[in-house]
Amino acid sequence: MRIGELSERTNTPRRLLRYYEEQGLIMPVRSANGYRDYDERNVDRIIQIRGLLDAGLPTRIIKQILPCLDKPRVIYFEDATPEMIATLERERDRMTERVTCLVRNRDAIAGYLEAVRNR
Repeated sequence: MRIGELSERTNTPRRLLRYYEEQGLIMPVRSANGYRDYDERNVDRIIQIRGLLDAGLPTRIIKQILPCLDKPRVIYFEDATPEMIATLERERDRMTERVTCLVRNRDAIAGYLEAVRNR
């Protein structure tokens, strides 16, 4: 698929997709005329990247952990520094806190909706 279709399917601006390419987060195939060609796997990859960015991870860390998100999992960290491990642990803990908060808020909204519907 071309960059426009990928942009539409992932709700990601083309400019941002080009940035992801510059950062080495995605690797489109280039056709003879220079157009980028993305396969179906890139849709999920973009969604993963956006989620990790939303969670606060920098692109340099995302680039290192993306292979761990593939199936089958390919895990290799030749340059896993103590700083990177500490960053990932902090981000994991922060995500856990966010998940807990989101679940609590979801349950509160569900309770409110149930009360309103049962009036």
